[in-house]
Amino acid sequence: MTRFDILAMGNAIVDVISSETPDFLSARNIPHGCMRLIDADEAETLYAAMGPGREISGGSAANSVVGAATLGARTAFVGRVAADQLGGVFTHDIRAAGVHFDTEPASAGRPTGRCLIVVTPDGERTMNTYLGACQELDHSNLDAALVAASGILYLEGYLWDPPGPRAAMQAAIKVAREAGNKVAFTLSDVFCVEGHRADFRDLLTSHVDIMFGNENEVKSLYQTNDLDAAMAELAGHACITVVTRSEKGAVVIGGGHRYEVGGEKVARVVDTTGAGDLFAGGFMAALVEGRSLPDCARVGCIAAAEVISHFGARPETDLRALVAHKLG
Repeated sequence: MTRFDILAMGNAIVDVISSETPDFLSARNIPHGCMRLIDADEAETLYAAMGPGREISGGSAANSVVGAATLGARTAFVGRVAADQLGGVFTHDIRAAGVHFDTEPASAGRPTGRCLIVVTPDGERTMNTYLGACQELDHSNLDAALVAASGILYLEGYLWDPPGPRAAMQAAIKVAREAGNKVAFTLSDVFCVEGHRADFRDLLTSHVDIMFGNENEVKSLYQTNDLDAAMAELAGHACITVVTRSEKGAVVIGGGHRYEVGGEKVARVVDTTGAGDLFAGGFMAALVEGRSLPDCARVGCIAAAEVISHFGARPETDLRALVAHKLG
């Protein structure tokens, strides 16, 4: 019997979210709506320039397991923080959300990672990420017994770049496979795909059961502008392929069938941070419950719609009650 339904490995980041005008971005030559990596000096300068903000534990895979926990799944997370103020914020928040987290904080090295998120009036978020301690995750942070005791190992593409975290994830995949557990992987971003296309294709061919990505990511993966062609390639590898399409919903291929599920209506888009993360968390939580693939996608859409209706990438509504009201 598994101890946890979902174990995620990913970047342990604290989101600092502030509302600004488009001029704030243009004055600093920051592309609107981008996700970019910054160094420690720029992180300090930009943080000082931002207006009053909210500090909330974030990170893509961490957001996903928080969403899954809110839906009743038993979840755990592996990610590296430093023994500093933001590391304490991250640890408190993720544990308070019901996620098991016991990765030892680093007493030396880089400070805890943070994502400085500028939200403009159109609801679009511009993410400026300093990864910090996240990039120092390594094999020593991996608890093989924890991996073996988790039904789904969920990995984020964002963490594939540094060699230490990549080796830790590869070791985790091996443990999960030997234990007969499932492996889920999210492509994370087009720049991740462009940097690691060959590795990601290899992962999907031989190691991944469930793949998450959006339209642009899967098209980039197979270097085509034809979404159907890209999905046909994916369907030949991962057992379950899930492609999100923003307000259009999602397409799922699994068991020889293709399902298209429409998006949930949102009265007002406030902040799109975490939409894909919450979709993945909702989908996996529903899969653990034994729901059908179309219903898994519907739960994912419900979770994503909730999170874009307010600031931050963590749900603020009882998702279980929301799903029960909409789907039963």
